[in-house]
Amino acid sequence: MANPNLKRIFPNPITLSKTLKFKKIAISGKKRRLSKAVTIEDLRKIAKRRTPRGPFDYTDGAAESESSLSRARALYSNLEFRPNVLRDVSKLDTSVEILGEKFALPFGIAPTGFTRMMNAEGEIAGARAAEKFGIPFALSTLGTSTISEVVSAAPLGRNWFQLYMWKDREASMALVDQAWSAGVRNLILTVDVPVAGARHRDTRNGLTVPPSLTLGTLLEAAPKYEWWWNFLTTPELRFASMSQWNGTVAELLDFMFDPSMTFDDLKWIRAQWKGTLSVKGIQNVDDAKKAARLGVDAIILSNHGGRQLDQAPRPLELIASCRKAVGRATEIHIDSGIMRGSDIVAALALGADFAYVGRAYLYGLMAGGQQGVERSLEILATEIKRTMKLLGVSNVKELNSKHINFL
Repeated sequence: MANPNLKRIFPNPITLSKTLKFKKIAISGKKRRLSKAVTIEDLRKIAKRRTPRGPFDYTDGAAESESSLSRARALYSNLEFRPNVLRDVSKLDTSVEILGEKFALPFGIAPTGFTRMMNAEGEIAGARAAEKFGIPFALSTLGTSTISEVVSAAPLGRNWFQLYMWKDREASMALVDQAWSAGVRNLILTVDVPVAGARHRDTRNGLTVPPSLTLGTLLEAAPKYEWWWNFLTTPELRFASMSQWNGTVAELLDFMFDPSMTFDDLKWIRAQWKGTLSVKGIQNVDDAKKAARLGVDAIILSNHGGRQLDQAPRPLELIASCRKAVGRATEIHIDSGIMRGSDIVAALALGADFAYVGRAYLYGLMAGGQQGVERSLEILATEIKRTMKLLGVSNVKELNSKHINFL
């Protein structure tokens, strides 16, 4: 029976060609899979399929019950945005000025260890992607590339260095001198590591650097042929800041970290370092005030991505009280649990000056090397811009606590 509400016509090929658009098939398998990722979680799923369990779990996991990570994530998920409507957001400015420099986006790539274990392109991929997007890249003391290699790979980028103060102070400062000579002008001192956190996934996986090869690991990793091919046909995986290390990750961290480090050491480093100094791992107001009084340029509110103390404070909750305590003279940066561009917008609205992403960038790296990192940065940038527009904000400086409500 004919439908009286529909007028039938014969299909017009010209009209159909305008209505139906066929997507071009990407020849490159990497481009094809990355183009399907529209969130960081999508990149995480791709990364899990393509990376052996040990490296993936090192990135994905946290300490003990992993509650510090899950609670930090839950806080971002449970807040409510309060948008303003009928605002002109046709022109958008996502740039920020921090530590005396201007960046295109309000976040940077956090320092992460063992990065070439996740993907053979490692820190070089991260530094080049950061350079392309106009954001800073931070190299870890536990990185698998030297600072000179990173600077050479991304000479126009802003390359920073993160320091774990070793028990061997002389060796630690030798690294700092190398960073300065290479052109680094911002030092990130991580201070929440008197001992390594209990990362049970790594212990169960028997994670070592270089990776241990057992029958179990071989069977599990066998399908990840691209990872193995890159691992076997590229230079030896090593800690660039150490001549050689054979042992578990936990043993290395306990060897390196100094439980005797105090604020006196921070004062000493401030006197030694000529550039800007950021202190990473602040988790309460009193410590924020002490660091600010010692002349640091930025405090980074961080629970180490949930990888140190289980049930640690959630950095997002600390922003307002720390801002009140230190004023505007000391910048407040934040990391831990950031997986979406809207998370970054929320942190800025609550008073943070800048944010860092670690896992979000590493998921992209594992999913597709530098192209994967660029895809992760593209996703985050797109989410930041969309969230700002939907909030009725055309400039990062317009964000404030009125845009946020905790449920």
